Amino acid sequence: MYNVAFIPVRQGSKSIINKNIRDLNSKPLIYWTVMAAQVSNLDKVFVSTDGETIKNTVEQFGFSKVEVIKRSPETVTDTATSESALLEFCRNYEFDNVVFLQATSPLTTTIDINGALDKFLHSDKKSLISAVKRFQFIWGTNGNPLNYNPQTRPRRQDWNGYYIENGAFYISSREEILKSNCRITPPVDFWEMPEKTLFEVDEPEDIAIIENLFHLD
Repeated sequence: MYNVAFIPVRQGSKSIINKNIRDLNSKPLIYWTVMAAQVSNLDKVFVSTDGETIKNTVEQFGFSKVEVIKRSPETVTDTATSESALLEFCRNYEFDNVVFLQATSPLTTTIDINGALDKFLHSDKKSLISAVKRFQFIWGTNGNPLNYNPQTRPRRQDWNGYYIENGAFYISSREEILKSNCRITPPVDFWEMPEKTLFEVDEPEDIAIIENLFHLD
């Protein structure tokens, strides 16, 4: 099996200028995800970008398994989805399975990548999603409960809770992605990560929050 990482990184960012190469814990933001993939059991790491500055930054890391590839203009517009970049990659490269990693989730570790990939390879599920388990009661905007019955309100110890995608990574086969045109194909499995990994770098204040989280056990 040839298992790869795919990390899409756009040059532009409206919320944080040059977000993906902005310093976080004394390294460019993108460093943390690329480094975790580099030292994992994956065979190859592809960073897909439209930015020359990002390309130069990643190549200066000197990681042996990492290759920077070019994203087409259609996949980097303000309305383009990261799915479009993933599909473009799947059409242009040969591999068996892909770990679709997000550079905006720098708390992802090599342990997470290796554990999740091993779980996926030994599972009969078609995709795997990184997630955090929560135990909150959720209500819809129409005033109705979405995940419990108030008349039989469960105790935490009697309830399995639910999973929330943390956006760190998704694992699927190339074959399934090309069939579904989607990063996720049911049925799915989950890789549970710590609650702090719900934080992603989307707004300027997230930088300070995640820097503090880096130093928590």
